[in-house]
Amino acid sequence: MLRRPLPRHLPRALRRPLVVSASALLCLAGTAGVADAGQESLYAPSALVLSVTQGADADTGTVLRAVTLTCAPAPGGTHPAPEAACAELGAAFEGGSFDGLAASPDPARICPQHYDPVTVAVDGVWEGSRTAWRYTFGNGCSMGATLNGGAAFAF
Repeated sequence: MLRRPLPRHLPRALRRPLVVSASALLCLAGTAGVADAGQESLYAPSALVLSVTQGADADTGTVLRAVTLTCAPAPGGTHPAPEAACAELGAAFEGGSFDGLAASPDPARICPQHYDPVTVAVDGVWEGSRTAWRYTFGNGCSMGATLNGGAAFAF
């Protein structure tokens, strides 16, 4: 690298601050790009496994179906409608739980009263925090009526 000497007509007292100021500007210019790139990669991740299990216990029952869902930094995974599912989970998440998913069952839907439990589960990381949510329904019909055909478990 070719280096030019500072003009001789500048007094010695001004040469050093000028060199330090120029160096500081180059350092700031160099780190500004790095800081911007780093801020783009900072996010609270949301990556989940959603499952529907036959039985009252999601850990010991038979898994009927399961998908992966990533909501942050961008919607994705094996879920057939990741954008809609992420929006629904975000709206239902309150107080550290996804209880909002089961908060408003469809009162017009009538289901048989036989007991054949089905458990839905959400496991993973939501907005940077570990989460494990379970909800058991009396049967598949009551699950459909309670979840109102929502996108999260429509897979």
